[in-house]
Amino acid sequence: MMTTAVSGINVLTDGCVTSPNGYSAGGVHCGIRRKKLDLGWIFSATPASSAGVYTTNRFQAAPLSITKESIAVEQKLQAVLVNSGVANACTGEQGLIDARWMRSAFARLLGIKEHLAGVASTGLIGPELPVSKIEKGLIKFGEPESHGADLFETAIQTTDTSQKRAAVQFEADGKKITVGGAAKGSGMIHPNMATMLGFITTDADVSGQDLQKALREAVNRSFNMITVDGDSSTNDMVLIMANGKAGNSPLTEEHPDWETFTQALEKICTMLARQIARDGEGAARLIETTVTGAATEEAAGKVAKAVISSNLVKTAVFGTDPNWGRIVCAVGYSGEPVEPEKISVKLGHIPLFKNGVPLPFDEIEGIAYLNQETVSIFVDLGQGEAEATAWGCDLTYDYIKINASYRT
Repeated sequence: MMTTAVSGINVLTDGCVTSPNGYSAGGVHCGIRRKKLDLGWIFSATPASSAGVYTTNRFQAAPLSITKESIAVEQKLQAVLVNSGVANACTGEQGLIDARWMRSAFARLLGIKEHLAGVASTGLIGPELPVSKIEKGLIKFGEPESHGADLFETAIQTTDTSQKRAAVQFEADGKKITVGGAAKGSGMIHPNMATMLGFITTDADVSGQDLQKALREAVNRSFNMITVDGDSSTNDMVLIMANGKAGNSPLTEEHPDWETFTQALEKICTMLARQIARDGEGAARLIETTVTGAATEEAAGKVAKAVISSNLVKTAVFGTDPNWGRIVCAVGYSGEPVEPEKISVKLGHIPLFKNGVPLPFDEIEGIAYLNQETVSIFVDLGQGEAEATAWGCDLTYDYIKINASYRT
């Protein structure tokens, strides 16, 4: 397994959700979708400390309630079952009954306590969960061909065009610790943790309470900093499991390696978030906006998200139009008290606007830059030392095509 070192944290170039010790995963086709894999699972050899962050949409889908219910018992999970194709959202009391059945059936299959199983669903809002199909799919989980992280990554997809995976390693107490992850998300993506499904595993020893704090902070700097279309889903969440298989002493805020762990977790979340933003429905380019010179990190984040959320900025990138006016406009309506005469903007290495005044630039060079797969926008507010980065994608004709016929 090849690695790339990043400030003491090694990025595993072919790492995944099963890279940490003691985890397995897989996926099968149960018939919710016509041909694609539609039922995936993650299993830890032992119960793992667990935490979750959930969508802010008031219409939270039934699986979120049931998974929160499971974690609340002793802040542990041992397995997670995920179906795609049907969201089990806006399904009333029957939705809760079906989600509990899904949890119970999976726990019985694995021979674990029911509260150690979590569930998630993604897909079309409204239809009831087809429990008979899921039941048939569960029978296949003992088959060797159903095992593999790549199968899990495929089974949880909806309109995604690519699998999303990441893993990193670092040392704590002289022990090698691995953090892995998988995610799905392509459309209905917007900041404030209403973005997608994310599953993170680690063999570190961390309590559920400490995991919750670390996950919340990591999500705020990663998944909460992406947008595709401004829509917030009913179903989406990020879960983390820590089974302690690495053999380190428990990581807490007092542990000398706590900061390395939180950096590794943020790295995983950021890698997955970037992959989601790049895979926005119909997207041709990833847009990365970094705001510096802000009075606070929160202010920098708000401005960065305003820029990547702007449909005018997104369409300008798609049309390879270096229209800095749209960027400045988004900064101005971000809600932050910016001072126009202090603001500077760069498109990659190309200065476009400085201290509130436009700069002459080579239009052809700007167009050429926007033809790259990743477009970086830099905004300096000139007010302080804080900064933040947000990720989005361009808005293309294909986005309309995909979402105009989502149900068919």
